[in-house]
Amino acid sequence: MSTAPRLTALDALHRSLGATMTDFAGWDMPLRYASEREEHQAVRTRAGLFDLSHMGEITVSGPQAVALLDYALVGNISTVGSGRARYTMICREDGGILDDLIVYRTGDTEYLVVANAGNAQTVLDALTERAAGFDAEVRDDRDAYALIAVQGPEAPGILKSVTDADLDGLKYYAGLPGTVAGVPALIARTGYTGEDGFELFVAPEHAEGLWRALTEAGAGAGLVPCGLSCRDTLRLEAGMPLYGHELTTALTPFDAGLGRVVKFEKEGDFVGRKALEAAAERAASAPPRTLVGLVAEGRRVPRAGYPVVADGAVIGEVTSGAPSPTLGKPIAMAYVDAAHAAPGTAGVGVDIRGAHEPYEVVALPFYRRQK
Repeated sequence: MSTAPRLTALDALHRSLGATMTDFAGWDMPLRYASEREEHQAVRTRAGLFDLSHMGEITVSGPQAVALLDYALVGNISTVGSGRARYTMICREDGGILDDLIVYRTGDTEYLVVANAGNAQTVLDALTERAAGFDAEVRDDRDAYALIAVQGPEAPGILKSVTDADLDGLKYYAGLPGTVAGVPALIARTGYTGEDGFELFVAPEHAEGLWRALTEAGAGAGLVPCGLSCRDTLRLEAGMPLYGHELTTALTPFDAGLGRVVKFEKEGDFVGRKALEAAAERAASAPPRTLVGLVAEGRRVPRAGYPVVADGAVIGEVTSGAPSPTLGKPIAMAYVDAAHAAPGTAGVGVDIRGAHEPYEVVALPFYRRQK
């Protein structure tokens, strides 16, 4: 039996704007509205508006909420201050990555865990199972929120015009409750584009009114609606991992070059600790394949799964690839053998349908915004 994709609270609005829709992680989502290149450039130079309501929100609350999260996740959640957020991961007992997450501390004993759409049920099930013995509640809040993001250099000015919240005092990876265009929201300063911007968690019934208010407020600043396609090229340029591509259950955080998110110094045991300690030792003594950036010398675009080659041998695999509107060339992220991971390594190519196309190895990210 086929299951129809879920619809966000903004579905009818997207269709009225002429969006090309696609099934993404079980949700019907806007892929693009017109030109994905123009949407990408708008976020880099002005501002873009995104519907991210497919993301999975899970509330963890109660006297032992933080103890549960410290046990269930690899990060040290007990050090997250009120109103702040932390990028972290949830791993299996063998150290494999189940998902990467953002955890917001929304109260003294309350946390909002935001999971990727395709992994939301997996994360919910894992947190629920790991909550046994803790005085804490794990609540599925996926239907309680719509999530709208405004990203780009003009985003602060646009949002300031429709809220009285202290945006200047809102740091990166922080969130505060406020009112935006007359509706209550959790205003978070996070993002997945490499630009400054905000993510607004609101009740689904308020989503359309908020979207229209932001569209009106941003008209003079060049704000445009943006789909998933440009979100992918934006995050790729910014060197940000995507679950299912750079992150999988076959990889530990150390394999992904993100061992910094694992906090062995925190008190008590946590799921995957022993396996991750072993992974950290392996990474220190004999580095596994390393995640690098690749920039094409030609015009052919690499895709996930394409082999990376050198001297006629396979030395890695592309995890994400696309044309870069900012660089004007195809780019990719790939895991390659450590011997070929240094920026500027000569003789590296990508096997694109039998042809070994030359690529330059570069450090990530490809793009970093000017502060």
